[in-house]
Amino acid sequence: MTPFTLAHLSDPHLAPMPKPRLIELAGKRALGYVNWTRNRHKYQRREVLDALVADMKAQAPDHIAVTGDLVNLALEAEFAPALAWLESVGPPDRVTAIPGNHDAYVSATRHRFGETFLHYIAADTPGGAAFPAVRRRGPLALISLSTAVPTLPLMATGTLGRDQLAALAEVLERLAAEDVFRVLLVHHPLKSSARAKRMTDAPELLALLKRHGVELVLHGHDHIHSTMWFEGPNGNIPALGVPSASALAHGRYPAAAYNLFTIEKDNAGWRCEQTVRSLGAGFQIGQIKHVRLI
Repeated sequence: MTPFTLAHLSDPHLAPMPKPRLIELAGKRALGYVNWTRNRHKYQRREVLDALVADMKAQAPDHIAVTGDLVNLALEAEFAPALAWLESVGPPDRVTAIPGNHDAYVSATRHRFGETFLHYIAADTPGGAAFPAVRRRGPLALISLSTAVPTLPLMATGTLGRDQLAALAEVLERLAAEDVFRVLLVHHPLKSSARAKRMTDAPELLALLKRHGVELVLHGHDHIHSTMWFEGPNGNIPALGVPSASALAHGRYPAAAYNLFTIEKDNAGWRCEQTVRSLGAGFQIGQIKHVRLI
């Protein structure tokens, strides 16, 4: 069996950000705009993102997962350029995208991500709620979730909600009986020490994973390299985060990076290896890590 390669990047926070209309800068967006103009625009750089994506495409992955925060303030004018960028990454059958908290920054445009990127979200078998959405690619079952909900100023929490959790339980129970490598895509990490950035119903999600299991969890949101392990029915489950795909190194946050996962059958089980490629000097992208996860 030929190994299947899955690429993972997150939090591109696409620049440049369109100039907002004055009427759009009410409430939370006003604070976000000030933060962007004073700070974030200095280290969320389009040329970084372009270099990272070019390197990723040169690796010729079989599929690409983008785990949210394509835009910044969810302005109406941000979504069309974000779609154009995603189309440049790859077509919908080769790329899966899920929303992050910045993609649902305010209530007025909370549904724009689902409308704009419908073909990059859509399950193989349409019907029912948008999330969870299951896509089959090679030996993989990609299970997309959404934690993207509008929040109060200075908050960046995420929530799955009762309905999505109930639907996920049915999906996981069904997939547990199949010989597939299950990859859960979610924006927020499953565990966070930052109350203002956590997934509010992470305990409920962890309980489902403990009962039904998946092989791999991929997330973004924290803008750091992260590997955590959580209890599953047949051993621990790796959950991996990745830095922002457009970031220069700053403070405690590392430079932009993406993950490559090589997945193949290994006797009765699975083998999964992780390669991390990151921005280095001179805008060169190089390998900084290679490890077997499973």
